[in-house]
Amino acid sequence: MTVFTTTPPRSLDDPGFGDFFLRLVGDGDEYGAVDVVSGLLNDGVSPQRIMTDLIARTQARVGELWAANEWTIAREHAATAISERALAAVAARCTVRPTRGRITIACVDGEWHALPVRILAEMLRLDGWRVDFLGASVPGQHLVTHLHQTGPDAVALSCMIPARLPRAHAAVTACRSAGVPVIAGGRGFGPDGRWAQTLGADAWAADAEGAVSRLAENWPPRMGDPWVSSFLGDDEYTYVVRHRGDLIGTALSRLADVYPETERYDQRQHDATAEDLGHIVDFLAASLYVADDRLFTDFVDWTAAVLEARGVPASALGAGLRLICRQLRDYPTATAYLDAALVRIK
Repeated sequence: MTVFTTTPPRSLDDPGFGDFFLRLVGDGDEYGAVDVVSGLLNDGVSPQRIMTDLIARTQARVGELWAANEWTIAREHAATAISERALAAVAARCTVRPTRGRITIACVDGEWHALPVRILAEMLRLDGWRVDFLGASVPGQHLVTHLHQTGPDAVALSCMIPARLPRAHAAVTACRSAGVPVIAGGRGFGPDGRWAQTLGADAWAADAEGAVSRLAENWPPRMGDPWVSSFLGDDEYTYVVRHRGDLIGTALSRLADVYPETERYDQRQHDATAEDLGHIVDFLAASLYVADDRLFTDFVDWTAAVLEARGVPASALGAGLRLICRQLRDYPTATAYLDAALVRIK
């Protein structure tokens, strides 16, 4: 890593600039981070580029450092707060009067990663939209109430975690039933937006720049019948959701029999294990909801890497998967998804 002890290089293209800014947010240096973005604006760098090439890219690296167990969750949260402050500083310097239309931007219910969609909100303001930014975890009924009160031309919904897709679907359906087209974004909709279409979204964008471009061209799209994609899930999905607590509790009670190391766990490790089992059940349910085992196997791949970075062997994850699988032996699709995941961690 290139380290600058006094002032950063003057261009985003200079080697090490991103590392310098990462160090600032990682150290909680709010004033340093704001000075950096202000200096870039003074040098004529576009605010859009600062948002996407510096702030968003740095935040992605923050997430990677947490996943690799190099940063604690507390440091990750603190760094995110500094990135938000830097973003606010950029936004405060750049005012554009609305010329396009009105758009509502929100994270789906249960989705707390608000910085990416906040960047989108500021990018759209710069492109001439009047933006209503509702922030993180907006319950569907409150979102629809807002639409009826304001009558926007579009809704941008963010979902970063695939386990939230059932709630995202409810929000998409409610918005479209209110006559407002939806553009979806975020990793939760799949690496190519594959599940956005399944859930009935009118458009999908891979990032803020893509969303700005899509909304600037041929919008609004021709909306189809919102009820065509309104009903997903099946009996297996319903069973997993309704018996979530039983699946987790039973797996916990039997875990020591198949993975004796858990007998030496302290309370913190026990709580983390219960949380991990909850994630397994939630991602399995979401995978059943969209009828795509890739959602679940991708989650297991990611979880295995995160646990390995924390010194937890793959055998521990495999034990949890098998305990859930045994309880679902009468549900062929669920067990097939679990078996596909087990093969990947052997």
